[in-house]
Amino acid sequence: MSTFTQDSEALGTNVLSIALIGPEGTYRRDMTSAVVGSQAKVTREFVSYPGLDDVADLLSAEFDVIIIELDSNPEHALDLVENICSNSPATVMAYSAQSDAELLVRCMRAGAREFLTAPIVPTTIAEALVRAAVRRPAARSKKAGGKLYVFASAKGGSGVTTVASNFALTLARESGQSTVLIDLDLPLGNVAIDLGITAQFSTANAIETVERMDSNLLQTLLTKHSSGLFVLAAPDRYTPVSPSEQAVEKLLSIVRQAFDYVVVDAGSGIGSNWNALFKNASTVYLITQVSISGLRNSNRVISEFFSANGGPQLEIVLNRFLPRSLGIDEENITKALTRPVQWKIPSDYLSARRAQNTATPLAMEDSPISQVIRQMARIASGLPPTAEKKKKFGIF
Repeated sequence: MSTFTQDSEALGTNVLSIALIGPEGTYRRDMTSAVVGSQAKVTREFVSYPGLDDVADLLSAEFDVIIIELDSNPEHALDLVENICSNSPATVMAYSAQSDAELLVRCMRAGAREFLTAPIVPTTIAEALVRAAVRRPAARSKKAGGKLYVFASAKGGSGVTTVASNFALTLARESGQSTVLIDLDLPLGNVAIDLGITAQFSTANAIETVERMDSNLLQTLLTKHSSGLFVLAAPDRYTPVSPSEQAVEKLLSIVRQAFDYVVVDAGSGIGSNWNALFKNASTVYLITQVSISGLRNSNRVISEFFSANGGPQLEIVLNRFLPRSLGIDEENITKALTRPVQWKIPSDYLSARRAQNTATPLAMEDSPISQVIRQMARIASGLPPTAEKKKKFGIF
């Protein structure tokens, strides 16, 4: 075991271990004095900048906080910040004797959590260390991840966003558990419109910062709906973004650590991220309508992603269902999809149009559509279904 690791472990779990990096001796001395009396201790001082090849050895010590002085060699120091942030959950703080706005921006882009400037004031350092302490358990949490529910369709215009948005809102209300809705119908998702919210940040921001994402950064990107549902919306302007499967998996892993339920609007664009979504999902809801093209494309998706045993649970949802105007009977629907349909959401044009025009989610009022979605959400959260009212349409 290295000396670095021994020093960190000897502190116990309640004290933050700090590494100071920088040739400037005055900076290290003042910083060491500033942390006295806090729940932190400087366990290692580096009198010169480690090379990038030495970062792995540095990180093996599992320091909670790494403070890097920038002024002696700004370019190398920034490379060091970026390298450490990309490979460690440690909180990285950057220090400069000058308050330089451009340098601050570069530090944040590299992944630094704090930008400290002269003079080194103990209260400022203490506040930064408190934030680091809050961040530490989130980064090292081992709790089981929340359940992931994915909504997708094999054909555009099937109503995925409407169903996913109202399901997520209802799930948050019915379960009373923390719930988040992620719009991955990129680049033109409409979750924010369906819920009547304006989001400052988007899924694109989350993908761009996923390498340094933790629960604290995640919270800054979310918008909270009045129902208590948290939302990570798609960009409100056209923003070309094609997240890799690895980026989606990492984002989902972090989000599932922070929430009990994660609902994803995957849209109708079959892409590589569907693999990441489906293989991690508790349930995939495949939205389709009764049409030749809709059923044919749904059959293709089922054959591609759900033919093997041991995959995620698949539930088929017939949206805008009109039992007396099918043109295709239920036996042929089952045959086309190679399995039975679990849910039928009735066609209710007036309620859907009113919800769109008023930016009021369907789940906020009682309608044939919201009644079925409520049953879906209750069963997903482990609650018993409510007693059905006598109505023309519903689940079967």
